[in-house]
Amino acid sequence: MSGYTLLWAFIAVFLVCGAAHVLTPKGNNQTLIRTLIIMSLICCYLMWSVTYLAQLHPLINPKRVGLRPHHT
Repeated sequence: MSGYTLLWAFIAVFLVCGAAHVLTPKGNNQTLIRTLIIMSLICCYLMWSVTYLAQLHPLINPKRVGLRPHHT
């Protein structure tokens, strides 16, 4: 797990947003469709990146407590 995954995912989302902007069919609702697609992709990316970073760098370290008595 590394931070470069976030960068590659951002580049992929950016390219898909660009493709959605160019390939959206012409019509009365073209701006609405573009906005929905691009905002959905950006929101999904932000949610994924926050979850990924929370697992990559946790704020609280897990503490191991005596679940079993030591066998000595």
